[in-house]
Amino acid sequence: MSTRRFAARLVLLSLTLLSFLPPARADEGMWLPMLLKQLNEADMQKKGLQLTVEQIYSVNQGSLKDAVVQFGGGCTGEIISDQGLLLTNHHCGYSQIQSHSSVEKDYLTKGYWAMSRDQELPNPGLTATFIVRMEDVTSQVLAGVPATGLGEAERERLVQQNGQRVAQAAVQGTHYQAFVRPFFNGNEYYMFVTEVFQDVRLVGAPPSAIGKFGGDTDNWMWPRHTGDFSLFRIYAGPDNKPATYSPDNKPFKPRHHLAISLNGVKPGDFTLVFGFPGRTNEYLTSWGVDELYSLSNPAKIKVRDAKLHILDQDMKASDKVRIQYAAKYASLANYWKKWIGENRGLKKLDAVARKREQEARFTQWANTSDAARKATYGALLPEFEKNYNSLRDLTVARDYVTEAAMGVELLLYANSLSALGDMAAAKTPAADITAAVEKLKKGAVGFFRNYNKPTDQKVAAALLALYADGTPTALLPDYVKALRKQYPGPTGWANYASTLYAKSRLTTQADAYAVLDEVAQGNARALLNDPAYQLVNAIVTNYRANILPPYTIATDNVAVLSRTYLAGLRQMQTDRKFYPDANSTLRVAYGQVAGYEPADGVRYAYYTTLDGLMAKADSANPDFEVPARLTDLYRKKDYGPYAVNGTVPVAFIATNHTTGGNSGSPVINGRGELIGVNFDRNWEGTMSDIMFDPDRVRNITLDVRYMLFVVDKYAGAKHLVNEMTLVSGPVAAPSEMKAKKKTKRLKKTK
Repeated sequence: MSTRRFAARLVLLSLTLLSFLPPARADEGMWLPMLLKQLNEADMQKKGLQLTVEQIYSVNQGSLKDAVVQFGGGCTGEIISDQGLLLTNHHCGYSQIQSHSSVEKDYLTKGYWAMSRDQELPNPGLTATFIVRMEDVTSQVLAGVPATGLGEAERERLVQQNGQRVAQAAVQGTHYQAFVRPFFNGNEYYMFVTEVFQDVRLVGAPPSAIGKFGGDTDNWMWPRHTGDFSLFRIYAGPDNKPATYSPDNKPFKPRHHLAISLNGVKPGDFTLVFGFPGRTNEYLTSWGVDELYSLSNPAKIKVRDAKLHILDQDMKASDKVRIQYAAKYASLANYWKKWIGENRGLKKLDAVARKREQEARFTQWANTSDAARKATYGALLPEFEKNYNSLRDLTVARDYVTEAAMGVELLLYANSLSALGDMAAAKTPAADITAAVEKLKKGAVGFFRNYNKPTDQKVAAALLALYADGTPTALLPDYVKALRKQYPGPTGWANYASTLYAKSRLTTQADAYAVLDEVAQGNARALLNDPAYQLVNAIVTNYRANILPPYTIATDNVAVLSRTYLAGLRQMQTDRKFYPDANSTLRVAYGQVAGYEPADGVRYAYYTTLDGLMAKADSANPDFEVPARLTDLYRKKDYGPYAVNGTVPVAFIATNHTTGGNSGSPVINGRGELIGVNFDRNWEGTMSDIMFDPDRVRNITLDVRYMLFVVDKYAGAKHLVNEMTLVSGPVAAPSEMKAKKKTKRLKKTK
C-alpha cells in the first residue's frame, strides 16, 4: 500500500473513531434571534460560535438573518450569491418542479438546469419572505384586554384587533408587510416586519433519483444519502424592491449572502440552524400528550396508510398518474411516517408518565402557603383533565373528517363549491353568481390537471369506509348512516363509490364547467342535487353543528388553562431558560456535529458518503435507482474539488432542535459560513415536537459539498457555482468574516 493511500485511510479511520466517541447531548430550543444576546450568546460561543450575535441578527447592518427567507408558506431557503440565488430542499421546491413537468418534459425524473437567465422558470404564487426586524409588542397587544373574566373568543378578537393595528402602524407608508404572533401560549406577543418577494424562478433541480434518493424507505431515517436540494432565484424590480413577475425584473441584490465553506465538519463542530420551524407543542400536559399518542396519531396514520397504498399502486402503473400525484404523495407520506416515529419515541420516553411527574411537582408548588398562587394555579390540572375527557370523541371525529372524508379529492373539490351553493340557494343576484363562477373555473384548472378519477374512486371507497367506521356513531351525519344501511357488507362502500363517481358531474373539468355554467344561468339544482355535493354538504354541516361547537368550547378552555399553566411553570422554574413553541417565525437552533446510539449495540457515525450511496444502489427498487451519469462519475472518481479521502461527503447529523418548516434551513458553522442544508430529522427523534430526548435527537443535513458536486460535475452548471462565494483552506478569523473583500474565493477548476 502506498504511503499516500495509507495516510488517507488513517485519516478516514480517525474520523470514524471520532464519530463513535460518546455522543454529544442535543441542544434543545428554538430561540428568537433578537433575544440571543441575553439568553444564548455565552453558551453558543462556548460551543464554538466565533461570531457576535449582532452578526447573526441585526436591524442596522447586514447579518445572517438577511440571507434567510421563508420559502413559500412552509419551508426555509438561503441566499448563496449576490445575485439572489436561493438554495432550499428538493422536497420544498417539489411542487414547483412538478408544475413545470409533463410526460414530455419530465423534470421530476430528469432534473432541470437553467443554463442561462432566460431559462429560469417563473412560479406564480411562490414567494420568498425576509424578516426585516422583530419587536416585542406584548404591552400594545394586551392593552385593554382584561387578564381574567373574558371568554377566549372575545379575548382573541381584541388581541387580533390590537395586533392588526400595531402591524399596520409599523409599515404605513412603506412597501413592507407586518404581522403579530402569540408566544408562550399568548403570554407574550411579537411583531415581524417582512419584505415579500413575488418573482421567484426555478433555476435548477437534480433528478428525483438524487433529490429523493432513498424515497419513503429512507425518509426520516439515518444514515441518509439524499441530495435534497433545489435552486431558485429571487427577482426584483428596478429599485431592488419586490415586484410581480416581469421579464424586465432583475436578480435581487441581497443585504447579505452566505459564503460556502469547503472545509467540512468533524465531531464537536458548532452548527447553527436558521429558519422558520412550523409547529411544536413542548408544553402539553399529560392529557394532551395522551390524546395525541392514543387517539389522534393512530387515526391519522391508519387513514394515510390506506390512501398511500392506493396512490402508490396507481402511480407505478402510469407515468401520467405518477406526475399528477407526485407532490401529493410526498406530502401525505412525510407526516404519515413522522407520526409513526413520533409515537414510537413518545412510548420509549414514557412521555405521559413524565408529564404527570412534572404535574405532580407543579401541584405541590401551586398549593404552598402562598394563597394568591394557590388561587391562580391550584385548580388548573383537574380542569385540564375534565376538558380533555370531553374532547376524546370529538378529536377522533375531527380527525376522520379532515383526514378521511376530506382526503377524498372529489369531496374536497365539491366542498370548495359550497359558497356558490349557498349563494344559489339564497337567490343571490345573477351578476354576483356569474363572477363567483368565473373565479371557480380558474381554480378548477389546477385541480383537474393533477386529478385522476379512477384513482380517486379507489381512495373514496377505502377512506369513506374508514370514516364511517372510525367516527363515533353519535357524531356521524344521518346521511352517512343511511348510506351505510343502503350499501351494507364488506364491499358496501366500494359499491357506493362506484355509483357516486358514475353519477356526479364534478369528476371531470368539462362536466364541472357545465355544472358551473348551469348555476350561473339560474339552475342551482345542477350543483345542489349533485351526489358528491350532497355528501360533503352533509358531512360539513354535521361537523359544524355537532362537532365543531363543543370542540371549540373545550379547546378554548384548554387554551386559557395552557396560558396560565405555562406562566406558572415559568414562575416555578426560575433557573430554566424557556423558549417559545415554534409557530412559523424566524428562529435559531444551535448544537454540534455528533453521531448517536439509537439502540443497544448500535452506533451511527456522523456522516455519509457517495460510497455509501452507491452501496445502496438497486435498479430494481425505485427508491434506490442511481442515474447513469452519477455512476459514471463515481467509477471515474471525477469529483472535482469536492472530495475528501477519495469520496464525496453526502450528509451529516448534528444536535440541533428542528421541526417541519426547518426544511431548507441553512446549517452554518461557527464562522458564519454555509456548511449544509437541513432537510430532515432522524426517526428516533421525531417526538421532539412534543418531548425532547437530548441523547437521540439529531437533525439531518445535506453536506454542501455534495450539492456543489452535483451542480458542477453532474449537471455541468458550473456557471452557478461561479457566482457563489466558496471558502477553502485556512479558515478566516471572525473579524475577517464581516468584510467581503477578505473572503477567499475558490479558484475555478477545469
